[in-house]
Amino acid sequence: MPMSPINQRRLALFKANKRGYWSLWIFLVLFVLSLGAEIIANDKPIVVRYDGEWFFPVFKRYPETVFGGEFPLQANYKSPYIQELITERDGWMLWPPIPFSYSSINYDLQVPAPAPPSMANLLGTDDQGRDVLARVIYGFRISVLFALTLTLISSVIGIAAGALQGFYGGWVDLVGQRLLEIWSGLPVLYLLIILASFVQPNFWWLLGIMLLFSWMSLVDVVRAEFLRGRNLEYVRAARALGMQNGAIMFRHILPNAMVSTLTFLPFILTGAIGTLTALDFLGFGLPPGSPSLGELVAQGKANLQAPWLGISAFAVLALMLTLLVFVGEATRDAFDPRK
Repeated sequence: MPMSPINQRRLALFKANKRGYWSLWIFLVLFVLSLGAEIIANDKPIVVRYDGEWFFPVFKRYPETVFGGEFPLQANYKSPYIQELITERDGWMLWPPIPFSYSSINYDLQVPAPAPPSMANLLGTDDQGRDVLARVIYGFRISVLFALTLTLISSVIGIAAGALQGFYGGWVDLVGQRLLEIWSGLPVLYLLIILASFVQPNFWWLLGIMLLFSWMSLVDVVRAEFLRGRNLEYVRAARALGMQNGAIMFRHILPNAMVSTLTFLPFILTGAIGTLTALDFLGFGLPPGSPSLGELVAQGKANLQAPWLGISAFAVLALMLTLLVFVGEATRDAFDPRK
């Protein structure tokens, strides 16, 4: 289906904002690379060739008995014993560029952890001897995936709530606005900390807790668009033809309301990343040991003698949020009706 002239104009305006356009490409490249984090940073080889067969330890666990070992335990490919068994059968291993996962510990450190940057650990190690670069890559991925999931679900809820209030108006709008004012007046971060302290949050539990509050950011925007759109001529004509309210809302008014809604999504994404980082920094976020940028910032605060910890986490967060803000500004300019 060819693109409409107005969408072509919006795309041209977005491309004209070079800062936002290239920020989008840089962010997408970094995100796609982080999706393959297991191939970039892992303590298991990507491919093993042994006795004429192919093995892929990154994607599947193999016991050492597969390679001629004695015990049915997961093979430790960095063990000289396993490496010797593989080479005896003319085998070889292809390792990732970073031979550490986010949880693997470098036991060959020459200094106590946290160790400074070196050829083995380009960004140094944390206070447990884990590679900082590997944790940054995995932390970037989990932060973006968490924020994308939260933004998508909260946008659906916020758009639905705003559409109902704006379309029906009256008591629906009045009651909805009062409830929204009460709910948005609550101290969100403190409530998140209290709720997270009752249980040990995981990815989905923490997502559910934050979803209780994140959907409110779009309600007012969508509500205003529906209040304006419900009195337009084409909506009145649809009512006169007997069209159902649901069809009028989602087929006629919603596409126009999405114009202003889309400009908010990059900023909602940055807010979700910032909230997750704050919770991880305070110790109420992802489970201990998870690759978290907030946890890395907390380690930098606790280990001032190791500045590479805080600098690495801060640099990744600053880059991530800056790119998203630039994308949001370009999207806002592209959908600006004055242009």
